[in-house]
Amino acid sequence: MDIETEKISIAEYTEEAYLNYAMYVINDRALPFIGDGLKPVQRRIIHAMNALRLSPEAKFSKSARTIGEVIGKFHPHGDSACYEAMVLMAQTFSYRYPLVDGQGNWGSPDDPKSYAAMRYTESKLTFYSRILLEELHQGTVEWIPNFDGTIEEPVHLPARVPNVLLNGGMGIAVGMTTDIPPHNLNEIINACIYILDHPKAELNQVLELVLGPDFPSGADIVSSKEEIKEVYETGRGAIKARAVYEPDRGEIVITALPYQVSGAKILEQIANQMRAKKLPMVVDVRDESDHEYPTRIVVVLKSSRVDSEGVMSHLFATTDLEKNHRVNLNTIGLNGRPRVMGLVELLKEWLRFRADTVTLRLKYRLEKILERLHILEGLLLAYLNLDLVIEIIRNEESPKSKLITDLKLSVEQAEAILNLRLRQLGKLEEEKITQEQKNLEEEKKGIEKTLKAKARLKNLIKKELEEDKQIHGGPRLSDLVEREESRAFQEKEILLSEPVTVVLSEQGWVRSAKGHDVTPLDLSYRAGDGFLQSEKCKTEQDAVFFDSVGRGYTAAIHGLPSARGQGEPLTGRFNPPVGAVFMGLTAGENDSKFLLSSDSGYGFLARLSDLKSKNKNGKAIMKVIANSLVNQPQPVRNHDTDLIGAFSSQGRLLIFDLRELPLLGKGKGIKIMNIPRSNLDTRDEVMSFVKVFSPESSVLVFSGKRKLNLSPKDLIHFKSDRARRGLKLPRGFQKVDDVIVKASGETS
Repeated sequence: MDIETEKISIAEYTEEAYLNYAMYVINDRALPFIGDGLKPVQRRIIHAMNALRLSPEAKFSKSARTIGEVIGKFHPHGDSACYEAMVLMAQTFSYRYPLVDGQGNWGSPDDPKSYAAMRYTESKLTFYSRILLEELHQGTVEWIPNFDGTIEEPVHLPARVPNVLLNGGMGIAVGMTTDIPPHNLNEIINACIYILDHPKAELNQVLELVLGPDFPSGADIVSSKEEIKEVYETGRGAIKARAVYEPDRGEIVITALPYQVSGAKILEQIANQMRAKKLPMVVDVRDESDHEYPTRIVVVLKSSRVDSEGVMSHLFATTDLEKNHRVNLNTIGLNGRPRVMGLVELLKEWLRFRADTVTLRLKYRLEKILERLHILEGLLLAYLNLDLVIEIIRNEESPKSKLITDLKLSVEQAEAILNLRLRQLGKLEEEKITQEQKNLEEEKKGIEKTLKAKARLKNLIKKELEEDKQIHGGPRLSDLVEREESRAFQEKEILLSEPVTVVLSEQGWVRSAKGHDVTPLDLSYRAGDGFLQSEKCKTEQDAVFFDSVGRGYTAAIHGLPSARGQGEPLTGRFNPPVGAVFMGLTAGENDSKFLLSSDSGYGFLARLSDLKSKNKNGKAIMKVIANSLVNQPQPVRNHDTDLIGAFSSQGRLLIFDLRELPLLGKGKGIKIMNIPRSNLDTRDEVMSFVKVFSPESSVLVFSGKRKLNLSPKDLIHFKSDRARRGLKLPRGFQKVDDVIVKASGETS
């Protein structure tokens, strides 16, 4: 027996199968319908609870009972996934307007998935859920068979408000996602009413009513109005939310967290930074949240003098205390297709849905009124011929047919007459029927007018929206505030300001010793190496090292090796030119001034901030002529009164006022001491030492084993104009090996 087979390529079969799967996920699982704002599983849970009569006034029922009803009749999927969807609708920190009222453990903001099993929790519908269900059985929705065809379920629910925006939602489909933030009911309804009154309304006008999302957690929204406008214009973007805090006597109390941010995670993030010593100004962090204060995280500062705003700005930048919430207003439209819409377009689409729903409701009601009027007309006819009706009922074997024939009634009218009770045959009942007929006629005329006039239909929708706003509305939870951009602490800002001494050796090895009472000469040095220069500074400052060709290299002092060892070579950190050696260093505040000079006799003043560079190759600062070297930089204490003492290698000394030198960023400088060019070329004479000192200071000059102490009075003898050769020092000091400046009253 031959079996007929159909052949199809794998590519064609796979493409069709995957497309069917993708459309199923998009339409029946991941994306909400614009009308009621629900995904299928959520809609089925609400419908099943309504069918079980778990109204807000009813008693709580076991959640397992509801989930069994859902998966048994409407949603044949896993019970745990179905229950999780139900839990989400009950969590007040997840939904702005919860649809399920839960009793028991339904999770917490710290751990939303810590809810109890469905056999322990109980649930019923919330009062808010009525706006989704109130018009369900009034001819407003299409009903389709369930998965096994035994009962029917609604295609969607007849929402009276734009629930798609009020509670928002998120979902991941195939090739698309949705991220709709929750909004405030009052603002959204006001926007709907405005659009009904102004069909050509633009986004700017609507944004005067809808300020932005309204998160149930109550955090501040710090996105600018321009950013929010762009999000609502395109339907895509991000909204930035920030925790709410208040300083409290040396502590920072955080009272609200961004949407879907766990307090436990915040505590962990702050604690990690404290362990890594990135928050030295914070000594403790604790969680004091309870039923009275659902969110209360306390950050304890080192002292009340710590800048709490600076600390919070750092925490906003480095933790989830500030979070970007993605926005993607992607919903299934009225045509059954997914689409990303801007705010105005989305609201107009929902208003079309609402207008269609109200129209169907009115038509359904009109149909019921006409049916009832038809029945009342037959009842009145029976009252007018009451004796005949009684006689027919008593004597005829088929009274229904006789009534239809004699009184010219319809089947429905005859059935209604036969169903009358004896007590309803009185005069009073006839008056009631007449009054009911009159009332129904008036209602019928009103409905017919509404169906014919768009203006009346709009007014009815507006009236119902206003009623729902009065019942379910409330103030915003998330304030919109303008804040400065958050900024993490720079590495130097989180360092404790401690005194250190930076020591540079003759061979360019550097290290940092704690304190300012360090004696650099007492430190150990490598064989063949020795002390060159030291500077007293602080851990949060930078040091600038100079090489022999006039280039400066910047290093953070806190990153220098400890003086417990012999340090490390600067050539490992920087890339000086071949043949260059390190000659000195500067360190201090950015506005500190230093005298920079070369042994050719030139120099200038410079600020430390102008000397810094992040380049490993350094920064060209001092222009040095051929056969010359850079001298050790000298700190300037008082620019107006300090003196410069320039010593030549042949024992000459020239002193003049410091203010005669210019303040430059870089360059060769001007002449400090006149060294003959012929002496420079052969290096027979150079400006070997330059010192900056106050008029009250004395100077010690060393030449071999000899030592010369020059008092302030002695130094006056060497004072002259800048750029002179200077005067000879006394006999025995034709060669200067070292110069030390002593402050007033300091002993040698």
